[in-house]
Amino acid sequence: MRKISMSELSEREVINLCGGERLGYPCDFEIDLDDGKILSITVSDSGGWSLFCKKTEYVIPWCKIECIGEDAILIKIPQNELCCSDNGCRTGKKRFMSSK
Repeated sequence: MRKISMSELSEREVINLCGGERLGYPCDFEIDLDDGKILSITVSDSGGWSLFCKKTEYVIPWCKIECIGEDAILIKIPQNELCCSDNGCRTGKKRFMSSK
């Protein structure tokens, strides 16, 4: 069995295999308390707050993670699905839109 701590996971850069873009680093996790499983990770770009805009965050479903390596977390989400966000979203969060 392979194990990893949340702090180790948050140090790995998230890279989308569909386009090769670097999305940032995990900053939050959504966990199902009944099953004890991670449902999604929230990834934040490293830019943080600036004078004119908020940081960008992406919510990535755990099932979209292809591989967790020594230095990176590889995900596979088509770019047009990754960039979809709710209109009027003031938090800067961009949520992956599933086809359910």
